[in-house]
Amino acid sequence: MKLMWFHLMPYTELPDDFRDKHPSVWVDIHSSLFDPKRAHHMYNDFMDEMEFAADCGFDAICCNEHHSNGYGLMPSPNLIATALARRTTDTAICVMGNSLALYNPPTRVAEEFAMIDCISGGRLIAGFPVGTPMDTTFAYGQNPSMLRERYLEAHDLVMRAWQEKDTFAFNGRFNQQRYVNIWPRPVQQPHPPVWIPGGGSVETWRWCAEMDYVYCYLSYYGYKAGQATMQGFWSEMDRLGKDRNPYRAGFLQFVGVAESRSEAMERYAEAAEYFYGRCLHVDPRFASPPGYNTEATMRAGLESQVKRAAEEAARAQSESAQPGHNKPKDQLAGVTTGTTAGTRFNMVARNMEDIVERGYVVVGSPKDVAEQLEYVAKTLNVGHFMLLLQYGNMSKELTKYNTKLFAEQVMPKLKPLFSEWEDKWWPKPMEKSARAALPAFRPAAAE
Repeated sequence: MKLMWFHLMPYTELPDDFRDKHPSVWVDIHSSLFDPKRAHHMYNDFMDEMEFAADCGFDAICCNEHHSNGYGLMPSPNLIATALARRTTDTAICVMGNSLALYNPPTRVAEEFAMIDCISGGRLIAGFPVGTPMDTTFAYGQNPSMLRERYLEAHDLVMRAWQEKDTFAFNGRFNQQRYVNIWPRPVQQPHPPVWIPGGGSVETWRWCAEMDYVYCYLSYYGYKAGQATMQGFWSEMDRLGKDRNPYRAGFLQFVGVAESRSEAMERYAEAAEYFYGRCLHVDPRFASPPGYNTEATMRAGLESQVKRAAEEAARAQSESAQPGHNKPKDQLAGVTTGTTAGTRFNMVARNMEDIVERGYVVVGSPKDVAEQLEYVAKTLNVGHFMLLLQYGNMSKELTKYNTKLFAEQVMPKLKPLFSEWEDKWWPKPMEKSARAALPAFRPAAAE
């Protein structure tokens, strides 16, 4: 199987009282909380961590796109991916991805992804998310009821731009271009592999099957909560007559490795509690605007995990404020009315014991983690693991420790899984001998 190192690039210095004094980490988070001089160090640490992961032998390094938030500081993942393309050699570069409906014209995506593919020598994985409502509707002002139509039209334009050799005109509902003729063009032909991150939409499952794309469930809540979504996906693949090749799917999992379970619980508690307590603090009014979810998805009982987290947090806060209510807020936050595919989950845990108990974060010794992840891979039938080994306010030192220990003692036990299947959705780079040599980094001023 493929083991991929994913970075969200969260702002690591949100204050301790963030939840109490600020309504949301997304959309209207106050600019006074952002210190550009501190972010300078964060960005450089984050990129060091991603390069370190590549050096440790992970199959890919992954980045993504979000806007107006402290959850992930990558409004342009292409900038990050371009730097990584220059500073790595064999590792695939997964941009998960560009929110197509936000680009005007979408040919900008075709051009920039082609640049990354050229610079890297054909190592790009092209991710095309619809985008969260916080990013698309509220931060970028898109009409939620038209978002999926915009997305599909943008997708068609990008794919034609990559594949048609002659200049062509495009006359769509949202995009009209007299001359489409992108330069540069991608190394990988007919196009780089396309992966679609999703939250459980029925239409997305069907579309991935129709287009033969990889479906990636980027779950905040780990494998226990992800089972219903992935079971729904594979049931739909069965119904559509697709094989159960595990490489059709990707899954995101938080992980913390140490010499023992008790040490892992201690080492990763602060970072995990920071992420679930602050980075997922989303105001419910931003989580699910009318028209964002399609009728088929709502009929299937599928809900955005952001919406579940936001609404449950608000409900818990409201109940704990009622006179005579003696349940502590943290205990209330562990109960939910949210459902996915008809199954109730306990969500929004914010203390380490509950976070681990509910499977949000897999922690333990290398042996423990390898056994748990092997179970997850086989249970969910997923051949691409996107692993969050940095989350919340985790330090650079702890991130490197987690990454190195995983690479040395967990990865070798997982790599042989699914060897009987072909991964038809992996990049096909140029022969190594034909690629440019990676020069040793040295500032020009030092020469």
